[in-house]
Amino acid sequence: MKRTLLDQLNAARDGKRAVAVVTDLADGAQALVYGADTEADSGLAPAVVAEARRALTTDRSGPFEAEDRTLFIHVYNPPLRLIIVGAVHITQALAQIADIAGYAVTIIDPRRGFAQSARFPRFTVATDWPDEVMKAAPPDGRTAIVTLSHDPKIDDPALETVLRSPAFYIGSLGSKRTHGKRLARLREKGFGEAELARINGPIGLDIGAKSPAEIAVSVMAQITQARHGKGS
Repeated sequence: MKRTLLDQLNAARDGKRAVAVVTDLADGAQALVYGADTEADSGLAPAVVAEARRALTTDRSGPFEAEDRTLFIHVYNPPLRLIIVGAVHITQALAQIADIAGYAVTIIDPRRGFAQSARFPRFTVATDWPDEVMKAAPPDGRTAIVTLSHDPKIDDPALETVLRSPAFYIGSLGSKRTHGKRLARLREKGFGEAELARINGPIGLDIGAKSPAEIAVSVMAQITQARHGKGS
């Protein structure tokens, strides 16, 4: 790999940006394709750029045939992240399931009595307010956010921060009645219906979950469904 290309690749990875290296297996020529359409992908056919972006979406590296050439697309995606607002019982199960599924988990709760590292070993626990934590580390297109505290003073600022972010999943705990009140509060804050429709509430797939562990399974299933672009 040429030094200039390597520097660009390292810069993208340091910046946690999705990027793919496309290599022509016949002559070794290489180019970068970024996940965002804002980047120029010089010298590559539109079909190759589209295939590289599909590979970024599916997290799968591999060969690709184009114009009688064999190319190899090597995916470099930033890590999947799950931000959980509310250090509650569901969080204990959900964090473990998400960790197994390959997510870097951050748990946020300003209530220090709940947000104790001893309750969540191995996970990042933040006791600042959710909007402050997420402004410091903004959610990207590989981030899922769930609000589980059931306290509007904690959950609402988190939602106000993420509703206009590129996060691929947003979910909030609560009954239909609770969710209706939540939407009303957010409308008063100026959020439109398209933005509010991004919130999965009540949270999780409808599998009849009752216990905290079962609810965690339903939430992780819905996050997985959203990540792979499947309809609810």
